[in-house]
Amino acid sequence: MEIGSFFVGFFSAIALIGLYLYIAKRANPSPKRIQGYLDLIPSLTADQKAKLEDIRKVFFPKVGRIREDLRSKRRILADLLFSDVIDKPAIAEKMEEITALQINLEEEVIDHILEEKVLLTPEQQRQFYRIIIDQFGAGGLGVHGVGGRWEKEKE
Repeated sequence: MEIGSFFVGFFSAIALIGLYLYIAKRANPSPKRIQGYLDLIPSLTADQKAKLEDIRKVFFPKVGRIREDLRSKRRILADLLFSDVIDKPAIAEKMEEITALQINLEEEVIDHILEEKVLLTPEQQRQFYRIIIDQFGAGGLGVHGVGGRWEKEKE
């Protein structure tokens, strides 16, 4: 009977550890599951999450294209900067294109934040505000979707 009790206790302990790890993982989403700042607010309802997914289906591809354009133009700028013949007008033009894309990206992110904000309760808005303030203090808004800060960490 002692062996049977041992196995019951052993498997019970394994089950409890597994349950604890499952609950801990759901309570603290990993960066790989986080697509945006609202994923850091655990009190979102199913309806809020569904609406958020609809918003993201438009936002992520749009900012993904802008980020890809930025990468492409920065590669061209690097080529211009390290070319044997320096073409300052071409460099200035590429800088203006990059600046315009950066402004466009910032506008899209701001519009996205405002669009997300209206989905939230007053308490969730306060949490969202704290998250945004923390991100501004950390150097910017780099979480959002395709090409964002956490997207890069997966690579």
